[in-house]
Amino acid sequence: MEFKIDTKPTYTVITPDSGDLSVNLAEVIRQKVGEATEAGSHNFVIDLQHIGNMDMAAGDVLLELHNTVYNRGGSLVFTSPEDVVMQTLKKGQYHLSLNITPTLVEAIDIISMEVLERDLLGES
Repeated sequence: MEFKIDTKPTYTVITPDSGDLSVNLAEVIRQKVGEATEAGSHNFVIDLQHIGNMDMAAGDVLLELHNTVYNRGGSLVFTSPEDVVMQTLKKGQYHLSLNITPTLVEAIDIISMEVLERDLLGES
């Protein structure tokens, strides 16, 4: 499984270059997030633009990953899902708990807003 990882000052973009989001790929994404967390990243964008299909069971792994990142005080946004992937996320009602955006710019906006919110709330 190939990944493109782009580390920015306030977030890391992880883009799988695979065709299907299986449980195995979701676990590898979780591993990549863990490695980036150890390297000092706390906010993540998972770019799904190259994912053509999704196994329903992968949603559980993504939800666990979401909860782990937020429990550690970070942010996680999934972006650019194909229609078929979004339909699977909706069918499993994962879209109600996960941050999902149609574009990378919107994902970065969410992370920026959450970082600002944490900074403001941390100062009070």
